[in-house]
Amino acid sequence: MTTTAPSFRNVFGVGEFRALWVAHVLSVAGDQLARVALTVLVFDRTESAGWAAGTYALTYLPDLLGGALGGLADRFPRRSVLVVADVLRAVLVAAMAIPAIPWPLAAGLLVLVQLAAGPFQAARQAVLPDLLGEEKLPTGQAILSSTYQAALVVGFGAGAAVVTWLGVSGALWVDAVTFAVSAAALRWGLRPYPVTTVVERTPQWASLVAGCRLVARDRKLRSLLAIACCCGFYVVPEGLAVPVAAQLGGTGVLGWLLVANPVGTLLGALLISRLPRARQIRWLGPLAVASSLVLLPTGWTPALPVLVVLWTVSGACSAHDLITQVQYSLAAPPGQRGQVIGVAIAALRAAQGLGIIVAGALTQAFTPTTVVAIAGVAGALCAAVAGTAWARAVRPRRSPLDGATPPPAQ
Repeated sequence: MTTTAPSFRNVFGVGEFRALWVAHVLSVAGDQLARVALTVLVFDRTESAGWAAGTYALTYLPDLLGGALGGLADRFPRRSVLVVADVLRAVLVAAMAIPAIPWPLAAGLLVLVQLAAGPFQAARQAVLPDLLGEEKLPTGQAILSSTYQAALVVGFGAGAAVVTWLGVSGALWVDAVTFAVSAAALRWGLRPYPVTTVVERTPQWASLVAGCRLVARDRKLRSLLAIACCCGFYVVPEGLAVPVAAQLGGTGVLGWLLVANPVGTLLGALLISRLPRARQIRWLGPLAVASSLVLLPTGWTPALPVLVVLWTVSGACSAHDLITQVQYSLAAPPGQRGQVIGVAIAALRAAQGLGIIVAGALTQAFTPTTVVAIAGVAGALCAAVAGTAWARAVRPRRSPLDGATPPPAQ
């Protein structure tokens, strides 16, 4: 019998989830505001678009290293990891708000802010299965994913407005307050969720290696991580949005290209969250393939409306990531869930960064729209392999007695 997924109201009825959601909203808002404010600060101080762009790109680098710190969520109570990460980010952003601070120092502080986001994300994802249970987890994950995508759609405009209204220093003080309020919401809204399994106190690098080995040995974790890393292909349109806009006639179309994927992902998350769990598992591989394959017509450089539709559909299909996150969290051993999720965060950031770097290099030989098409084909092929591995991992294993001739009746 097919059962429907719990509604958003059912999930929001869990008080602890409301606290976690509020912290999630404030965390996303804080990250976006810090990025915009520092980019404006660097541009004002240097009058260099190159330095400003480089500073913005720098904010994504620490996520690669921060993911390696996900094991902290297995060593300490997960509420403590969440609260300490938020308090640390509040203090660092407040230091960035000092008006006379040199911009290189401010950039360094922002790197530390983003570094603290790694353990925060790992602890938040690790606590969700315990907080919601297996039945409500997919809907809860859909809510968090939808919230994140909605924040991306409006985040840049709102961040720019706050910086214009309050100035860089004022915007950063607001940012520090968001992290402080998030820490308070988590401290008094969540139970401690202490570590239930004793984890050997190994060095952080050894812990990361152990997490990688665990993922490599487990068929489900391995195939799910492979599917997740296919984002390195369908993230290429985001990385090449500026040159694609120039190819289509100017930066006036850039806004349409930038919001296409987040809008699609938001809509896709809302639709996918309503599917029964069994159907979500079955559709994971095909959706992963479609996320990249739908980008193929970009190579023919269609009109802007067609391009926006294609990229929006790609975003909608890429919402399969919420299925991946749910299944990955459930497949991870509870005592090592934080580290396993940290490995995934690091791998995803590496895949995204490498995908954009390679795509940028290919634009030296091909037009930007052609490079997007190439990424679409390569991504579809890799997703097909990863999806096949996933289908085999979840396929029920037949007993040696299945199909055997029954013994004759006595």
